[in-house]
Amino acid sequence: MSHLDLPQLEALAAVVAEGSFDAAARRLHVTPSAISQRVKSLETAAGTVLLRRSKPVRVTAAGTPYLRLAHQIGALVAEMTIDGLAQKPTSVPIAVNGDSLNTWVLPALAELSDHVDFDVRREDQDHSAEMLRQGVVMAAVTTSDEPVQGCSVTRLGIMRYRPMCSPAFRRRWLPDGPSGEALTRAPMLVFDRSDDLQDRYLQQWGPGLAPTRRHYIPSSADFAEAVRHGIGWAVLPRQQCDRMEIGVDLVDLAPGTGIDVTLYWQQWTLKTAALEELSEAIVAAAATALD
Repeated sequence: MSHLDLPQLEALAAVVAEGSFDAAARRLHVTPSAISQRVKSLETAAGTVLLRRSKPVRVTAAGTPYLRLAHQIGALVAEMTIDGLAQKPTSVPIAVNGDSLNTWVLPALAELSDHVDFDVRREDQDHSAEMLRQGVVMAAVTTSDEPVQGCSVTRLGIMRYRPMCSPAFRRRWLPDGPSGEALTRAPMLVFDRSDDLQDRYLQQWGPGLAPTRRHYIPSSADFAEAVRHGIGWAVLPRQQCDRMEIGVDLVDLAPGTGIDVTLYWQQWTLKTAALEELSEAIVAAAATALD
């Protein structure tokens, strides 16, 4: 990586962050051809393809160390100008699962939003560590306690999920109470194709059980509303359940059962004031919100 050109690295990071060459050009206030030329020059110097020209553009395995370096240099440059009059807010890309974002992470981010710009990538907690490996984000809420290379790990706590449905749904689909057979017949709500929490819960009622019907609702807030409206049953974070009136909006379909998910905070070991301040805020918020 000798003789690296900083504008080329900046262009690489912008293309990955924005997903296209045109969007990266708008972000950096240059022409798309300038972005393309910078990336091509960087690939020529590296002797390999660094970006996969898909929609959105993705970094290749060979491009991962260059992307990580671009973020590191950008963070260090922002740190050097922290006392400058023309300083821009430091940008910190992070990956957070939808349930954490909807319940306890946003208040932590609000405390820093006047001087830190957040690039939040919503990603399932079981897959967010991959974004760290790719160099796309600098920190992530994840279920993995195995540190990604170049990262440190802090245990955040347990997010408890309770099996919930609406009173009308229980009367319609579970009139005799919950059972493995009844739950497989009743419509299940699923966040997206990577969400396996409901399936994991269902296995507690018997190995090999699978629902006959699924509804996909890819929004954490709308997901809880879908449960409240009786579209299906699902496991919901305790924090979301606390926002609704149990017995009126929601009912616990099997009290005493549920799923516990242990969350961890992984961050780059590169020390910057913005990343350290963010990490302290996340850990403090988790200590209050999680079990």
